[in-house]
Amino acid sequence: MSDLEGFGFVLPHWLYWGWLAVMPLIMMALNRRALSKKAEVEESHPIMGEVQADEDPIIHQHFEGNAFTRVIDWISEKSGVFVAFWTVNAVCFYFYEVIMRYFFNMPTIWVHESSFLLLGMQYLLAGAYAMLHGAHVRVDVLYNLLPERGRVGMDIFTSMFFFIFTLALAGTSWTFFIDAYNMGETTVETWGIQYWPVKGMMLLGAVLILLAGLSKLIKDIALFVRMGREGAQ
Repeated sequence: MSDLEGFGFVLPHWLYWGWLAVMPLIMMALNRRALSKKAEVEESHPIMGEVQADEDPIIHQHFEGNAFTRVIDWISEKSGVFVAFWTVNAVCFYFYEVIMRYFFNMPTIWVHESSFLLLGMQYLLAGAYAMLHGAHVRVDVLYNLLPERGRVGMDIFTSMFFFIFTLALAGTSWTFFIDAYNMGETTVETWGIQYWPVKGMMLLGAVLILLAGLSKLIKDIALFVRMGREGAQ
């Protein structure tokens, strides 16, 4: 007799991982289609007087880069959008749990665990997206007192602390991932889902934020040099 018999519907592990891989791609395709239709409508009925954020010359110059940085920025952007759609799953899972628990008196054994693993992986993978859009928390006491070129220089200087952290995170995550995979580690709850994919997402998130930081450093150096040339003229 299976340990899960008598618990009602239990989400299979393979379905959980497969759905997390496929569902965001479906949502991204639908979102892209909707945006295309919206663009067609706006093109046929233009709205006057709107100013887009990326038209600001100061904002725009901070995001210039070469082909390498544009590829990294594209990956960072899409990875953030990808994991953002995972939130929909958490909402649906908990809705299912509430219905089963309070209407049918059949609480699940997998909803809570699947959701906190989901949100944990989401948190790890969203770091590159947050890096790209400047959403990480930073103490700006001294930073705001500097001129614009000084702020760029400060970003370049403090990047060494960023890379120390991300390299340590990547190395540690690799160790965690390999150990979990070799042991076939599972969660301690009755659902007992595999843990190594979660720790693999930790490693992937570290690599993504490392690449996002490298892209920002390259752009900051190029911008720092250009602003120095413009100031010397």
